[in-house]
Amino acid sequence: MSAPTPQGRLAHAPVVLRGGRWWLDGGAGSVPASDPAFTAVLDDFALSMAAADQAVANLLIRQDEASFVDPGGRR
Repeated sequence: MSAPTPQGRLAHAPVVLRGGRWWLDGGAGSVPASDPAFTAVLDDFALSMAAADQAVANLLIRQDEASFVDPGGRR
């Protein structure tokens, strides 16, 4: 499996991507996620989350640029 996101926890989910492999993370420890259909869904979700994060970052950049051009906040 190729790693769709940097190493780390998937936001608001009890899963972690370590070494290109998904792990279910709970209070008693971690177990590798081995079901290909499940890990494919995790990959897709992680890609969607990354795209959403990038879209929000782009909107914030545009908002900051607009504020800089018109510091009075007029439109």
